Amino acid sequence: MLLIGPGEAREADIGLAGGIGEGLLFKKGEIIRKIKQENMIQELKQEIRNMVNFHDE
Repeated sequence: MLLIGPGEAREADIGLAGGIGEGLLFKKGEIIRKIKQENMIQELKQEIRNMVNFHDE
């Protein structure tokens, strides 16, 4: 599930809370990194791929 608010993002398996020019990427309630706005979608997709690949192994 992908959510946009920081409170909601903490409750998701993977979440993104956007701000002005940057956002926070959450995984299972923990902030894993700060991302520049121009990289948000690319990094979110990569993190989802990593999660899917981990479960497939």
